[in-house]
Amino acid sequence: MDKFAARIAASPSGRGRSLKRSFSVLALVFVAFSLVACASRPETGFLSAVAYSPPGAVDHTLLVATTRERDDRPGTLFNGDRASATDYAEITVSIPPNHKQGEIEWATTPPGDPNVDFVVRDEKYLDGDRAFVQALNAQLALRPPGSRNVFLFIHGFNTMFAEALYRGAQLAHDSKAPGVPVLFTWASRGKATAYVYDLNSATAARDGLEHTLRLLLRSNAEKVNVLAHSMGNWVTVEAFRQIRISGDLPPASKIGTILLAAPDIDIDVFKSQLRRFGKPQKPFYVVLSQDDRALFLSRTIAGGVTRVGDSSDTAELTALGASVIDLTDVKATDATNHDKFVQLASVAPQLSGILAQGINANHRGTDASERAASGVGSIIALPLTLLGAPVRIIAGQ
Repeated sequence: MDKFAARIAASPSGRGRSLKRSFSVLALVFVAFSLVACASRPETGFLSAVAYSPPGAVDHTLLVATTRERDDRPGTLFNGDRASATDYAEITVSIPPNHKQGEIEWATTPPGDPNVDFVVRDEKYLDGDRAFVQALNAQLALRPPGSRNVFLFIHGFNTMFAEALYRGAQLAHDSKAPGVPVLFTWASRGKATAYVYDLNSATAARDGLEHTLRLLLRSNAEKVNVLAHSMGNWVTVEAFRQIRISGDLPPASKIGTILLAAPDIDIDVFKSQLRRFGKPQKPFYVVLSQDDRALFLSRTIAGGVTRVGDSSDTAELTALGASVIDLTDVKATDATNHDKFVQLASVAPQLSGILAQGINANHRGTDASERAASGVGSIIALPLTLLGAPVRIIAGQ
């Protein structure tokens, strides 16, 4: 075995490189299975309402639109099976006083201790579109004019309902988002082995997300801001593509910032989608990292085609209307380097201000050699850092 491994390591051939790559993939799969086996995941019971709220805890009420089936097990609400129609809920999540930015303080046993854990304070199903929009408008009315926005989060692969809900609450809390947090959650199995099932579920959810987006844009919201992660970008881009193709376009003024974080989308498919959109009036933002190990595994499953979220070729993306937020130099807080986007919440107020103003001459870099090497208009080093590394935006001309 040692001789065989040595021959592979020494071999310059494609076969040797392919075998080494296969070993790398197997190692990643092993790590993924190990994490799933060792971790206690919140499948049931973690969403039972807790009456007590300690001093210093902060409540966030999230509206939920989902293509998951309802689950009758106590403290569960929705599971990983596909529903035949979009369903809705309203859930209040309590963030504990000891919360650390970027973290979800998980309970070891359900339903959790509100002093130290994320817990649910209240939950109810909503009966149809009308009830969903009424609940949304009621939440918007509690905010002053200028802050009546929606923050829509769409999760990624291998995500249970409770995980999606608490991640949405964490992002809303850490980013100090002034808008009403809304979660769109599609029927992920929450299993590392269910990649194809999840991809098909995300595809099946396109109509549900398109319908949800139209409801949000017809509500009393002033702007709808969108953050999608990983495989959630597939359903998000497809939903926007369907809206574009339909010709029934919403007011452009109501569409706010669109952040596509670590997109698990074939790069060629993504480029074809952007060509269909045409160059947008305002850019949307692709958050990527070239050391994303989860997307390396996804790329391998998909036949070796680069995923958008770990692409090193940004010139065509910017030419088609995207701006790229490059987090490659930012140290990850997770083992796969796939959740770096979570750290953006800590600088969200400053980042939102910069993005709202647009990338202009005041932000653009002056290093002509760096711009020429990138093949794009400018590389902007923003006055923001994450774990000591600068946040950079690659913008088109």
